[in-house]
Amino acid sequence: MIRKPDRRDVLTAAATLAAAGCLGSTRSRGAPGDLDSVLRAAVQAGDVPGIVALAATDRGIVYEGIFGRRRLPGGPAMTRDTVFRVASMVKAITSVAALQLVEQGKLSLDAPVPAIEPALNEPQVLDGFNAKGVPQLRPAKSPITLRQLLTHTAGFSYRLWDAKALRYSATLGKMPAAARAKLPHKPLMFDPGTRWHYGPNIDWVGKIIEHVSGGPIGAYLRDHILAPLGMKDTGFTITSEQRAREAGAHRREPDGSLKALAPERPHPHATFSGGGGIYSTAPDYLTFLRMLMHGGSLDGVRILRPETVAMMGRNQIGDIEVGALRSTAPALSNDVDLFAGVTCKWGLGHMLTMQAIAGGRSAGSMTWGGLYNTYYWIDPVRRVSAVFMTQVMPFADRRVLRVYRAYERGLYAQIKSG
Repeated sequence: MIRKPDRRDVLTAAATLAAAGCLGSTRSRGAPGDLDSVLRAAVQAGDVPGIVALAATDRGIVYEGIFGRRRLPGGPAMTRDTVFRVASMVKAITSVAALQLVEQGKLSLDAPVPAIEPALNEPQVLDGFNAKGVPQLRPAKSPITLRQLLTHTAGFSYRLWDAKALRYSATLGKMPAAARAKLPHKPLMFDPGTRWHYGPNIDWVGKIIEHVSGGPIGAYLRDHILAPLGMKDTGFTITSEQRAREAGAHRREPDGSLKALAPERPHPHATFSGGGGIYSTAPDYLTFLRMLMHGGSLDGVRILRPETVAMMGRNQIGDIEVGALRSTAPALSNDVDLFAGVTCKWGLGHMLTMQAIAGGRSAGSMTWGGLYNTYYWIDPVRRVSAVFMTQVMPFADRRVLRVYRAYERGLYAQIKSG
């Protein structure tokens, strides 16, 4: 249970910040009240190096909170157009791209996916290891579908949150090249459609989009989603001008402090993934969320049909449960259980919270995040879409999550009072 910040502590910290001239600005519609105070206090307390938090309803943008620095200790102030590495938040964008191709009849949600390589089209399931530690594999009982990839029920999992997948990779690395060549590089951890586990499923969707469209995933996203929506600061590569606006990554130290990591070094990429590695800004990503909240169109630009968007927000995994993720690399991620005690499902491209969150989002809200602790949600009942951007490692940082929850509660309180 995440403790609600004590209002007196928050206001005291806010007054101290104001007196000290702490970096921070807001452009909120209506009286921001305690929400600004909470976010300012979080920066002062070292919970986050800086934040850009934006939210919108059907009335348009209702909150903008910009606080702290892009890089500690003395980097430039956060700005509305600060560029962030949003990592897995590209998964929702890639999912929209795949659903465009479904609408055009070029892909099917439930037919076997196009034949692009054996790991996807002749999948093998890792049943375990024998007494000598040799992997035991067998053919999957059914083919993989696009729906399963979009819902993380295809059987692939990230090593970061799967000890069995990590052991398989380590075992493969110790084998002679001839023996290694006979085994799949990416086996399934379970039969398609039988379980849920977060993994490189939408990375595969990106490859399928490239196969069907005949071009790189970055070009497809740019031409069919990003450029039409005016998301000029979102992409797999950034210009020197955008890099000058980039927020630096920070690591949470054992004593709770934040340490700035070495600046990211630009390097050329030959290929990109539909599941990660993208840059964006809070305004850009909020534009994408608003498009979904408005049934697939925004400002006269239609990206998806309303019925397709509605399908994205419905439970697509039936009785299968979305469980907690147990980290195998604490430096990269904590254990992940973003909504402890709440039933969660998966739609087409993001997680669904099936019960209302006290003081916050409604049942049926769509959500996910990125490895550097960037998060979003869409509440189709209250008609709220929101982003929360910072740059902290590891993922699911407890102090960041407390601030994220406080932001959510404060936002809904502000909307209610406004």
